[in-house]
Amino acid sequence: MPDPNRDMAAERKPLYGVATTGIYCRLGCPSRRPNLRNVRYFETPAEAERAGYRSCKRCRPDSKEAPDPRLRVALEACRSIEDAETPPSLGELAAAADLSPFHFQRLFKSIIGVTPKQYAMEKRSNRLRRQLRNGRGITAALYEAGFSSTSRFYENAAATLGMRPSEYRSGAPGEPIWFAVVRSYLGPVLVAATERGICAIEFGPSAKALRDRLRARFPKAKLRGPDPGLREAVAGVLALLDEPRERRPSLPLDIQGTSFQRRVWRALSRIPAGSTATYGEIAARVGSPKAARAVAQACASNPVAMAIPCHRVVRADGGPGGYRWGIERKKKLLEREAR
Repeated sequence: MPDPNRDMAAERKPLYGVATTGIYCRLGCPSRRPNLRNVRYFETPAEAERAGYRSCKRCRPDSKEAPDPRLRVALEACRSIEDAETPPSLGELAAAADLSPFHFQRLFKSIIGVTPKQYAMEKRSNRLRRQLRNGRGITAALYEAGFSSTSRFYENAAATLGMRPSEYRSGAPGEPIWFAVVRSYLGPVLVAATERGICAIEFGPSAKALRDRLRARFPKAKLRGPDPGLREAVAGVLALLDEPRERRPSLPLDIQGTSFQRRVWRALSRIPAGSTATYGEIAARVGSPKAARAVAQACASNPVAMAIPCHRVVRADGGPGGYRWGIERKKKLLEREAR
């Protein structure tokens, strides 16, 4: 799920309410990150309370105290980035805030969760996706989204869209995806790959359930059985399961995520087998020390079990925490790696 702070900043409203709890908070509240489908945005406490929400006891959005001035600086910068045809430079944003570039970037990242450059890239990428889904031509969509160079975009298209722009625009019909379901000590495991790399490694209760899940995720793709290349990838995945401590070349991946998710996934990949890290430690490693809950959400969004070892992230109290494919599997993975 995207980082709620970034999406709230894009709304340019200082308060948000969560329908499932009936509570409204300030942007940047340390409480648990909500599901964005349950979020509404408000300008004032009175507006939120008229809608039936009550004030959060942690961030006290109804308090008469002046809001954190850093939040205003970050929101103004977000507005400048979103409204500009060409993203403003770090120096321009810092000058508008009357700060040095170093201090401005540190402030922005502490509030929004990413750097100004990453925020601008995410906004442009989101605009591009909307343009392509609406049927715009690729070149026109690139320029309308704010990309000044088609060559620069195409160099990084896989990181931005996970596929070529023409494929994304058409919903990837006929995209070949090879897959296999094999047995492991953790039950059935599915491995699927595109021409560019592995796009899914999943555990499940049965081969049928895993195939159905793959079809739901890639409804327009052309699913195929394993070929020699996929069999090699499957062998690599099973080796990760059976002998996790042995050093092997990393598996090529074809996965998509937000810039924050990609930062977290890179940090996870550096945790050696037999070791663990807490959600808070990973948050600090990616430069967002207060984003432990967002780290947990990035772990839950990991589409490739084992290849990105999200099972090695645990709670601060030593408890295993959550796991997308079941807490018992996580415990078995950690026990095997500890041995």
